[in-house]
Amino acid sequence: MPQLQPSTQPQVSILMPVRNEDRYLQAALDSLYRQTSSSWELIAVDDGSNDGTAEILADSARRDGRVRIIRREGGGLVAALNAGLEACRAPLLARMDGDDICHPQRLELQAAYLNTHPGTGLVACNFRHFPRTHLKQGMVDYELWQNSLTMHSLIIRDLFVESPFVHPGIMTRRALLEDLGGYHNNTWPEDYDLWLRMAGAGIQFARVPHTLLFWRDHPERATRTMDEYALHAFRACKCHHLLRGFLQGIHDVVIAGAGLEARAWQRLLTARGISVSTWLDVDPRKIGRMLHNAPVISPDDLHLNGRKMIVAIGVRGTREKFRSVAEKRGWQEGMDFVCVA
Repeated sequence: MPQLQPSTQPQVSILMPVRNEDRYLQAALDSLYRQTSSSWELIAVDDGSNDGTAEILADSARRDGRVRIIRREGGGLVAALNAGLEACRAPLLARMDGDDICHPQRLELQAAYLNTHPGTGLVACNFRHFPRTHLKQGMVDYELWQNSLTMHSLIIRDLFVESPFVHPGIMTRRALLEDLGGYHNNTWPEDYDLWLRMAGAGIQFARVPHTLLFWRDHPERATRTMDEYALHAFRACKCHHLLRGFLQGIHDVVIAGAGLEARAWQRLLTARGISVSTWLDVDPRKIGRMLHNAPVISPDDLHLNGRKMIVAIGVRGTREKFRSVAEKRGWQEGMDFVCVA
C-alpha cells in the first residue's frame, strides 16, 4: 500500500468524522486504499465511539502513515468536523463518511478538476444510493435530481430546493472553507448551511459527471436520525439565508402554492415579520378564496410589480411546469422568484 513520507504534504486531505461505525468503516477505508491517487491523508475524527471503531482506526494508522486519528470524547458532528479541519494539511479537502464507499478514481478526478479550473471552489460528483432493495422513491428522485445539476448555473437555480451536494462526495479548497469560518453549529444541516454561505460568497460550483460516491442507506444514517436534518430544519436554514439575500429588506411576498408546504412557509415568514400578500395557485377550487387574509389567484391574474415570490409547490413534477409559466410571464428566477420545494 503506497504511503507518503511524514514530511511530504499531501495533495488531498480527507476529512472523516466517525462515531460507532465499526459495521461499515473497514469497507470505507478499503475504498480509500484503492484510490488511483496516493497523495492523500486521512484525518479521522473519532467522536467518542464506544464500539470497535477506535480499534479499526488504530490498526489502519499502524499499517498506513497517511492515516491520522483525532480522538474526542464526544461533542457532536460540527465540533468534530472543525477539529479535523484544523488538522488538515493539504490544499484540497475531500469529505468522506465512515459508512460510504468511494470509486477508485474519485480523488484523482475531483483533484484534477480543481487543479485545472482555478476559478472553481467546490466540485461534487454523481452519487448512487446502496443497497437499493428497500430504497424509497423519494430517495431515488433525490438521487436523479441532484445528479442532474451538472453545472454551476443549474446548482444555483435549485440551491433552495434541496441540498445540491452529498456532503461526503465533495472536494473543496481548504483555504475557502477556513475563510468562511469552517462549519457552523446551528439547528439545521451544517453542510447545507455551508453550501449556502459559499454561494453567498460567490464561490463557483461544479460537478464531475461520474458516479464517484456510493452513499450507504441504512436506518442509523445521520440524515435519518439527527434533528438537524429534519424537514423543518432544512426549511429554517433556507429561510435564514433567504433573509440575507433574496428577501433582504422585504416585508411581504407572494407565495406560489397553497398546500401544506406553502402554508409552512407562510408560518415561517410570518414569524420573521414577512406577510403573504397573495397566494398563487392553479386549482380552481382554491382560486378566489382568502387564505390567512390574502387572496388566492391564478398566474394569469398576478402582477408582481416588484414583489418577490416564493415558490413552495411540493407536488412532484410541478416545479418545471411553474418555470414554464414564469417564462411566459416574464418572471426571472433568482430575481423575481425562488423555488424552495
